Amino acid sequence: MVVASGTSNRHVGAMTEHLRRQLRKVGVKRTAIEGDQHCDWVLVDAGDIIIHLFRPEVRDFYRIERLWDKAFDEDDTDPAIAP
Repeated sequence: MVVASGTSNRHVGAMTEHLRRQLRKVGVKRTAIEGDQHCDWVLVDAGDIIIHLFRPEVRDFYRIERLWDKAFDEDDTDPAIAP
C-alpha cells in the first residue's frame, strides 16, 4: 500500500494519470481507479498494489496512516475476542 499527497486537485489528477499510464506500460491491465472525478482522494487498485492519493487537507482529515500506528493497535485489542 502506498499513501501519497499532491498539492492540489490538479496535481492529484496528474499523479493519477501518470500512474495509469505507467501501470499500463509495465503490463498491469486491470487497474481500477476511484475518486478521479474530484481528485480529493483517489484510490488506484492495481491488484497487489493499492495507492491512495490525497490532497493534504483530506489526508490530514482521514489520517489512514494511524491504522498502522502501534497505539491504535493496542487500543483495538479486545480480550473477549483474543484466542
